[in-house]
Amino acid sequence: MSLRVGFIGYGFMGQAHANALARLPMFFPEAPATDRHMLCGRNEERVASAAERFGFAHTTDDWERLVDEVDVLYNLGPNDLHAEPTIAALENDVHVLCEKPLAATLEDAERMVAAADESDAVAACAFNYRYVPALRLAKELIDEGALGKIRHVRGKYLVDWQADAEHPWVWRNDAERAGYGQVGDLGSHTIDLARWLVGAIEDVSGRLATFVDERPAPDGDGTLPVTTDDAYLATASFESGAIGVFEGSSMASGHKATNAIEIIGSEGAIRFDLERLNELEVYDDDRRGYERILVTDEDDPYGDRWWPAGHAIGWEHTVVHENYEFLRAIAGEGDDIVSFDEALTVQRIVDTVARSDDRGQRLAVETDS
Repeated sequence: MSLRVGFIGYGFMGQAHANALARLPMFFPEAPATDRHMLCGRNEERVASAAERFGFAHTTDDWERLVDEVDVLYNLGPNDLHAEPTIAALENDVHVLCEKPLAATLEDAERMVAAADESDAVAACAFNYRYVPALRLAKELIDEGALGKIRHVRGKYLVDWQADAEHPWVWRNDAERAGYGQVGDLGSHTIDLARWLVGAIEDVSGRLATFVDERPAPDGDGTLPVTTDDAYLATASFESGAIGVFEGSSMASGHKATNAIEIIGSEGAIRFDLERLNELEVYDDDRRGYERILVTDEDDPYGDRWWPAGHAIGWEHTVVHENYEFLRAIAGEGDDIVSFDEALTVQRIVDTVARSDDRGQRLAVETDS
């Protein structure tokens, strides 16, 4: 029997997840079957058009109706819409995949975790970069000790989609809806990868910057204020003794999607950049420099599911992998997901970076009481 799936949101991530569900039967046939049952959004005409393109049978502008009719909720809306529909779904034991960051506020994120703890449903947060084959290989190398004791972690996510000061205002520029700016949007990805690969972060020191204070309104009528950050920097101390530096910006001219991480240990190092998604650079003491490894062989992570060796996959395949693992968890066949507890820890670090900038001092990352 197919799982009835409902989406809140039909933008970039709605398209990505709908594509993933459509690809799964062809490349991961053992994944639980799904039925794209209902798409939810506020604009009736746009929702109807998206539903036709994405393969959804029904539409609604009422998320409460959606939660009542589906087995699985994909919460892909703006950050301020994450908490209430997700909590309602979990109270109905509806499984949830929620986009990152978990919520617009730390308080809402904590409420969502509490709901997940009380529910029999699977609750996962969508950090798709954990499912990049090259980063899976990096984790294998780190976990087996190939890099020795980790000393340095450098992570950055730089894009230029708002580098032009005349680029129209979007909801991500509104603190009431987004909660955070780039420290939450881009920084949460970097922080999650750093924690997943290296371990717990103990303290951070942050700096936020807003370069453009107002942007043209989407309807062309005047301007609207920008109340979130355009860029952030942070240093971090890891429980292991490693130190790190993170950076993110939506105004980094010339960077289309520089999601890069470098991890240096006592016996080796790795480098990865999303703009070369199929490659991992590896250094060990037997080499004079970094070696480029093409991570597309059949015995590489997920390599047996796609094309012959050397035939690259793309960004969208990371979302396919993420959906595969999420649906397997629902079926009780695995637990390779980012739990709400982990997503809350990432949000606590994001929030601490923002508070550090406000206070002008290094701050410890709060843990569960």
